[in-house]
Amino acid sequence: MIVTCLDLEGVLVPEIWIAFSEASGIPELRKTTRDEPDYDKLMKYRLDILKEHGLGLKEIQQTIAKIDPMPGAKEFLDELRSTCQTLILSDTFTQFAKPLMEKLGMPTIFCNELIVGENGEITGYKMRCEKSKLTTVRALQSCGFETIAAGDSFNDLAMIQASKAGFLFRSTDAIKNAHPELKAFDEYSDLLAAIKTAIDA
Repeated sequence: MIVTCLDLEGVLVPEIWIAFSEASGIPELRKTTRDEPDYDKLMKYRLDILKEHGLGLKEIQQTIAKIDPMPGAKEFLDELRSTCQTLILSDTFTQFAKPLMEKLGMPTIFCNELIVGENGEITGYKMRCEKSKLTTVRALQSCGFETIAAGDSFNDLAMIQASKAGFLFRSTDAIKNAHPELKAFDEYSDLLAAIKTAIDA
């Protein structure tokens, strides 16, 4: 039994924080896990900026409502889900993910939770578990599943390296150059073919 684990942002949908950076006119919010491997450091940086500008969950959700999956993403996901069990593992938050999951046909997603005050201010966040992507892959393996994984960022590397097969998708040159042992793709058709080959191997 094989489960394919996919990252969300940068793989199936555009980066939420980059979209919000553009909508809000705050360039500092463009920083993502492609740029900063320490997720706690990145989130504290983001929350400080939101507080400084008086922005909260409502403003971010207004931006998310306008985000569509990347061209071809839903078709790729539909085909993949007809081939094997598929799970989205993301460091995003349930308050961000729901409208995006609806546009992708409601795939299963494991993600985190924001702590939001009554006034809508984002005051913190709860991680689902430590090293959530790697921990989930290891848990699936402990249940008798083999895993295949794909992602684009630093926080995807552990689950990719721990899986039967793992791939980079639309990643940065820096990450690809640092990990030449990982096959890297930019087209859904190529990623789908690689996953199907790994399933049959």
